[in-house]
Amino acid sequence: MNGVTNTSPANRPSLGSAGVTHTIEVRDASKHYGAVRAVDGVDLQVQSGEIFGLIGHNGAGKSTLFKMMLGLTPLSSGEVLIDGASVHGRDFREVRRRLGYLPENVVLYDNLSGLETLRFFAKLKGADPRQCAPVLARVGLADVGARPLREFSKGMRQRLGFAQALLGEPRVLFLDEPTNGLDPQAIRDFYTVLHDMKEQGVTVLITSHILAELQERVDRLAIMANGRIQALGTVQALREQTRAPLRIELGLNEIDAVWTRQALSQLGFSEIRCLSTPQGLSLTCPREAKMAVLGVAASMGSRLLDLSLHESSLEDVFFGMRPVGNDMALAATGAR
Repeated sequence: MNGVTNTSPANRPSLGSAGVTHTIEVRDASKHYGAVRAVDGVDLQVQSGEIFGLIGHNGAGKSTLFKMMLGLTPLSSGEVLIDGASVHGRDFREVRRRLGYLPENVVLYDNLSGLETLRFFAKLKGADPRQCAPVLARVGLADVGARPLREFSKGMRQRLGFAQALLGEPRVLFLDEPTNGLDPQAIRDFYTVLHDMKEQGVTVLITSHILAELQERVDRLAIMANGRIQALGTVQALREQTRAPLRIELGLNEIDAVWTRQALSQLGFSEIRCLSTPQGLSLTCPREAKMAVLGVAASMGSRLLDLSLHESSLEDVFFGMRPVGNDMALAATGAR
């Protein structure tokens, strides 16, 4: 996905009313299908220029919430505002022109070429058709734009789906599992484009089942389960909320490893776990024990050969939440 110079935010029309604090605001929003509560009383605020992640198991309500934000699915109750405009109000028609959406399963016409596909979507969105070729280049498809889609791989189709979401220079992007089928280089290029758009003030809401992919790339994220937001914050804040443990690797010789085990056992933290490794010891410890453990390591001076500290991954945090009734309780389960 190659970079293409984009119009600066100052030259682009704003989405809606001035002085709006949050680009996306969801207020006690619910969607019920009979007795099924697909989305159940969600409150959520996403700031302008933020890359915001939404994660959860299949059926958690993520895609339904996306469609509610886009005005595609009516709310059973509550309210959704995009840049101050209600998604079911008369002002939302103009706001929608500045939204980009990539659904989880994008449907394309095999007989059209890549460029023809973008021109088709540009006409539907009222976007300038002259954007199509530059947008194709931006997602790395400039060389195959004349080929029919039946010759496209899954990853190429996914990039083309992303391209249609970029048409019209959107100020808000909704991306549902956008890296399905992409190879590692294409995933890196995809996030480079998102970073560039964030720098231009574009707000991005993204879902993905690949948690390691989101971990270092979102500003904040929410964990959904049973139609509700169960946890919200930065990755580091969620680690602390779930009391996700730390892993500390110590490089030690055999004698010092024995001494270290004894010293750690005297700290008074029953949750500290030690495993012998060829390099020394691998410790799993609660967050509140970190400084005490590091104090033991520092006391060894030059006898300590190496030390590395590893935070729990986003996957550890996600699986560190256990279901309790209709909600999820924040509870550490240990490093995976």
